[in-house]
Amino acid sequence: MATKITDECINCGACEPECPNSAITQGEDIYVIDPNLCTECVGFHGEEACAAVCPVDCCIPDEEKAETEEQLYARLAIVHPDKQFPPLAELTSALSRFRK
Repeated sequence: MATKITDECINCGACEPECPNSAITQGEDIYVIDPNLCTECVGFHGEEACAAVCPVDCCIPDEEKAETEEQLYARLAIVHPDKQFPPLAELTSALSRFRK
């Protein structure tokens, strides 16, 4: 599932530069995550980077946009067409929270 930013966001911007997919942008009042770009950091980190740096824990799973590791991994090829990633079967816990 994509990650979302709740209304508790204090608009600090700590999350934006951490996103490897440029899925986070500043909205009108809070930062927002584009679910079409969010891969929950699959292929990059073992946890969502935005959630790891958020000082108020407002980067949470969006229960309405549940996705499998396979779906998130497939999005990598769309978001990063010029980058090579290890095959899905070879992802480690350092590259996917699904592998823990």
